[in-house]
Amino acid sequence: MSERVQNRSAGQGPGTKAERRLAAQLAAKKAAEARRRRQSMLGAAVGVLAVAALIGGIVWLNKGDGNTKSTAADASPSASSIVEPTVAAPALPEGADPALATKPKVEAGKGELKKLTLTTLIKGKGPAVKKGQQITTNYVGVFYKDGKEFDASWNNGQPATFAIGVGQVIPGWDQGLVGVPVGSRVQLDIPAELAYGKDASGGRPAGPLRFVVDVLAAQ
Repeated sequence: MSERVQNRSAGQGPGTKAERRLAAQLAAKKAAEARRRRQSMLGAAVGVLAVAALIGGIVWLNKGDGNTKSTAADASPSASSIVEPTVAAPALPEGADPALATKPKVEAGKGELKKLTLTTLIKGKGPAVKKGQQITTNYVGVFYKDGKEFDASWNNGQPATFAIGVGQVIPGWDQGLVGVPVGSRVQLDIPAELAYGKDASGGRPAGPLRFVVDVLAAQ
């Protein structure tokens, strides 16, 4: 056989070349489609990851908001849990003026105080205090000259009880409170010599003093 015939028989003729070109085109097309599928799958995967990240971020933010709100609620007490300090009102004798339940405002005296002076501010309806009795009182003490407070049973929320007229208290009290009706509020202006003296020591108030005393009980 001739050489041309032999080449055709070996698959090298023009028809075989056309088939090869077609096969190459098909292979290229398949490769391109495979690349597009891979890109599409990769894009979908990235999209899924992005959505997952977004959802995760929202959940985290919501969780953070919840923790913040809870912490703020725990840190901020409710109005009902806030308790203001109060002073209990004293037990008043029967029929006493309701004003005795309120701490009086005491002002400074005027002029020079030369003697013990008793001024009745509220007259009680109870029996008169007798020497040697245990009396219960609320009081406010101020310096006579400037009205500055130095002591008050009201600040402790507890009335003071003591024997009267027997030297347990300053002479101004012993002398001034005997005979005062229970349920009274009186003002005692006491010169220094009947109080703690002109030059008192040990933290005691010196000079003339003014007391407003409520007599709540005597027995």
